[in-house]
Amino acid sequence: MQGRIVHNKEARTPSAPNQKRHLQKMKKNWDLYLLVLPVVIYFLVFKYFPMYGVQIAFKDFIATQGILGSEWVGFEHFIRFFDSFYFWRLLSNTIGISLYGLAVGFPIPILLALLLNEVKNKHGKSFVQTVTYAPHFLSTVVVVGMLFLFLSPNGAINQLLSFIGLSEILFLTEPEWFKTTYVFSSVWQQMGWSSIIYLAALAGIDPQLHEAAKMDGASRLQRIWHVNLPGIKATIIILLILQTGSILSVGFEKVFLMQNDLNMEASDVIATHIYRTGIVGAQYSYSAAIGLFESLLNFFILLAVNFAAKKTSNTSLW
Repeated sequence: MQGRIVHNKEARTPSAPNQKRHLQKMKKNWDLYLLVLPVVIYFLVFKYFPMYGVQIAFKDFIATQGILGSEWVGFEHFIRFFDSFYFWRLLSNTIGISLYGLAVGFPIPILLALLLNEVKNKHGKSFVQTVTYAPHFLSTVVVVGMLFLFLSPNGAINQLLSFIGLSEILFLTEPEWFKTTYVFSSVWQQMGWSSIIYLAALAGIDPQLHEAAKMDGASRLQRIWHVNLPGIKATIIILLILQTGSILSVGFEKVFLMQNDLNMEASDVIATHIYRTGIVGAQYSYSAAIGLFESLLNFFILLAVNFAAKKTSNTSLW
């Protein structure tokens, strides 16, 4: 018994110097910990503490009784959502818009960054960057207002179509045009801003690789394909994982502002349904269950894509 106690004490003692050394490092770098403290507080207050309220998805929440006093109903709200007649429409619209946006919006910033990286005229490059970055700073309300201004029946686009002898297109009311209008307007707004991280990655490529490729007789296009793209491959994969991990999180504001009774068939997504049932309809438990389902599905998709990326390219988030 005594030997066992001595053995346990010996097993514990090596960790004491490590703890002391760790505390000394924290004291030495206290200013860095102080710098990161607001970020930690932000995530605790706005991301982790609110998770306490997730349990209302499994309860019949009544505001006067509070979260703890409300009746536990288990998966009743989830089953109600899965059995509803609009479940598949919401899911298909949400995934359809996200996949469409991913297919169109993901490669364009990469292409823009590759093109800007080849521009040698500093003034021309700065002008293009300013023009492509500027839409990012427009609010969603302004962007949708511009869409109504240009794409309405009397807007500039339909006026141009009429001028060249083509029939007008009801971009904002025909369901088949909603996804295209939403995706391409988002690409126009975000492509410049999204290209910044690729430009930073391109700036980190060793210039000697380009010099060696030139000496081997490689053309500019070949150097882009064999030097630049492999150089930013890890960045592309990481950003692709992050975007696919939020594939069900279609932005609520823009969809809601573009939505009307005529395009509801194509514009009704999970986020707008949560708004109608949770905020307008005051069905808090039901909307919480839908939101939890969306978050869990995004989480599992993120895990799957991260696992596939790690197996195929040895690049992953963790």
